[in-house]
Amino acid sequence: MAIVVFDHIAKSYGATPALDDLSFDVGSGEIFGLLGPNGAGKSTLIRILMDIIRPNSGEVKLFGETRRRAHLDRLGYLPEERGLYTKLTVVDVMTYFGALKGLTRADARGRALAWLAKVELPEVATWKIERLSKGMGQKVQIAATLLSDPEVCVLDEPTTGLDPVNVRLVQDLLIERRKAGRTTILSTHQMNQVEMLCDRVALLNKGRLMVYGTVDDVRRRYSQPEVLVQARGSLPAVAQAAETRAANGGWRVTLRDGDAPSALLRALVEAGAEIERFEPQLAPMEDIFLRVVKEGRS
Repeated sequence: MAIVVFDHIAKSYGATPALDDLSFDVGSGEIFGLLGPNGAGKSTLIRILMDIIRPNSGEVKLFGETRRRAHLDRLGYLPEERGLYTKLTVVDVMTYFGALKGLTRADARGRALAWLAKVELPEVATWKIERLSKGMGQKVQIAATLLSDPEVCVLDEPTTGLDPVNVRLVQDLLIERRKAGRTTILSTHQMNQVEMLCDRVALLNKGRLMVYGTVDDVRRRYSQPEVLVQARGSLPAVAQAAETRAANGGWRVTLRDGDAPSALLRALVEAGAEIERFEPQLAPMEDIFLRVVKEGRS
């Protein structure tokens, strides 16, 4: 079920177009990657979703309805521009954020303490925000965003400034949200995280939707017809192989037009090859990102 729908969204700042007739949806319970280079329109789209700015035309639908102000209490948002009240204690700031989402003060405080433990910072509850390191502050803001258990949460570059251990911690939190049926829109330039976490993606460039679909489908769509093969001994020549070259302790075989990997595998086995590994190669998301942005087309 689509939980967020962008329906023909257009937005201009004066004579400068930011979004050009964007239409796509985000499914319930998925981690959705919102991708694009700087200036692609991602931040504008997020601000329209959060009702911070209004589109020139088009409509946002949430939870199967035209978006209403009441829906915003069911959304969470971690903006790229971070900000905490530096003279207040961590637990007081988090309690305040929870109260903004309709929690009682007692419930918000209890959740704040629980989330600090979850992000491995229980000791900072009574610290003033100004005492936190950059990485600590980042984790506190993520915890403050998630403590109300928003049905849809938009996270803009949530792992910026975190070390690999804490990047993995945040990734685990997002996977936990997916298992609980919650939806996360992840705006990021980290393509390895997209491959690891996201179910589907939308790639914007110059305000237009360039790529949209599941991560696997997108990678297949932009992949060369190649297979990595490892075998005992040399590979026999078969009609399905247009080119064979050594790679990674085996061979990278380029298929002839119209031939499927399964046909290549069958032909190799019938020709006597002892196959140990046979792996169709998918283009990395980083290569797809660079190609689409450079070419300016889908």
